[in-house]
Amino acid sequence: MNLSLTDAAARQLRSKLEERQEVDAKGLRLKVQRGGCAGMQYLMSIDEPGDGDTVVSNDGVRLLVDPDSLPFLRDSVVDYDDSLNDAGFKIRNPNAARSCGCGTSFEPAVKGVEPQYDSSQDGSVCGEED
Repeated sequence: MNLSLTDAAARQLRSKLEERQEVDAKGLRLKVQRGGCAGMQYLMSIDEPGDGDTVVSNDGVRLLVDPDSLPFLRDSVVDYDDSLNDAGFKIRNPNAARSCGCGTSFEPAVKGVEPQYDSSQDGSVCGEED
């Protein structure tokens, strides 16, 4: 397992945790659950480490991943993009066959199965309610 937190993501996380005075107590929790427009969605929150979590540290801050989410995130990189129109934490996930246009959900890759194109997963309906 080679999950990593880039220097840019660590700096941004440190800044957020310092604002809340929680650098030593909490970290960024990255979770995967069913949902979103591509089948699985990423959830992020500031949280305390839990039993069984995988903890990745960089520059004194921590990325926390629960055991159920870990298989979907193996070898992923959590980065931070500070561009004007798309700032935020970004996940580069080699386990995703396809990501939704909004970047918050993905279709997990399945060995030997070619993902089928579904226009509902191209970002045009991201965040819309049925």
